Amino acid sequence: MDSAEQQYDKGESRAQKVSVSMPADRIAAVKARVGARGFSAYVSAAVERQIQRDLIEEALVATEAEIGPPTPEVQAWADEIFREAEALAENTEPHDQGEQEWHASMAS
Repeated sequence: MDSAEQQYDKGESRAQKVSVSMPADRIAAVKARVGARGFSAYVSAAVERQIQRDLIEEALVATEAEIGPPTPEVQAWADEIFREAEALAENTEPHDQGEQEWHASMAS
């Protein structure tokens, strides 16, 4: 476990109040999606996703440094997988039942 992973514990810990500045239009967009009571949970979930992405990126960089960059064949395979995933995402209803349930649980 590297230092970034040691500093970040995915488990739930006691909430702490912080002040964050962000553009008013983003604040309005979040409140429109989850209401004022769900704001903190929504922002916390967004931060959680970003931390996960950062950790994945760090792992990819470390792996590439260790074994080298992907071969053209592997890169072509990955590109195809991402194209397929994007096509699926475009054909999926953005507010499906799972997302509605998530928003409801975050707002309570």
